[in-house]
Amino acid sequence: MILCCGEALIDMIPTETKGGHEAFVPHSGGAVFNTAIALGRLGRDVSLLSGVSTDLFGVQLQAALADSNVGQGYLLRSGRPTTLAFVKLENGHAKYAFYDENTAGRMLEAEALPTLGDEVSALFFGGISLACEPCADTYAALLARADGDRAVMMDPNIRPGFAPDEARYRARLMAMLAQADIVKVSDEDLDWIIPDGDGFEGKAAALQSHGPSVVLVTRGAEGATGILPDGAQVTVPAETATVVDTVGAGDTFNAGVLARLDELGLLSKSALKTLQAAPLEKALAYGAKVAAITVARAGANPPWAREL
Repeated sequence: MILCCGEALIDMIPTETKGGHEAFVPHSGGAVFNTAIALGRLGRDVSLLSGVSTDLFGVQLQAALADSNVGQGYLLRSGRPTTLAFVKLENGHAKYAFYDENTAGRMLEAEALPTLGDEVSALFFGGISLACEPCADTYAALLARADGDRAVMMDPNIRPGFAPDEARYRARLMAMLAQADIVKVSDEDLDWIIPDGDGFEGKAAALQSHGPSVVLVTRGAEGATGILPDGAQVTVPAETATVVDTVGAGDTFNAGVLARLDELGLLSKSALKTLQAAPLEKALAYGAKVAAITVARAGANPPWAREL
């Protein structure tokens, strides 16, 4: 089972009413939540570990998980409110205003973490949960417990604006990246993580030398590139799509990569250390395909396997 570890929140998406006014409609979301939903719809065995409220939005999140076949055995419930992310769309691209103080997700403490069962074969971390304290320290503590052959994938989704102490944020994030087997970054993320370097290839190699076996770099219209353990590269083109909005695109890409590697029996620490070009190319192409479907419709609405 793949355990997705991180935030579940409500995206408030602007929608025009019948009267011509703009209103915000609550959609279940969050980077890690979206990845879990996409994995469930793609037919993988997946659960979510997250701090989730008992309020009406928390109930909405739980219903969405159930509808997409995502396990809830690792949810940590509390009476604190749900994080809200108000979305502003500009030319199809999303900008966010977060309301996250004292929420169920942000205030998750390490003492509340459950013991990982033997059924957990892989872990995924990402999103704003890696920047906001105290939950960022909690997820770092969880990662430190990831022993054995469990594969770890991370999408840092850099959010320096969420961390008042950037040096602390960077130190914690770099320590977590060193423990990951797969790290997926956008080209903007890569520039922040490795500010000095010669082009994205040099920076990707520098990131890989920090610890992960495989580094994936998404580059918008230029597609996605994967750096294999031996330093060789695999690149797949971006899928053609009529973009409605980009909400959840990267999260769905992550799910596609994880799903295909899991199907191929390669989602383990040992297998990723010797990953070859052909299966990585298949995983990247699958990720690009499912992401293209997501951007072609409003909100984070990943495809079901039958749609592929």
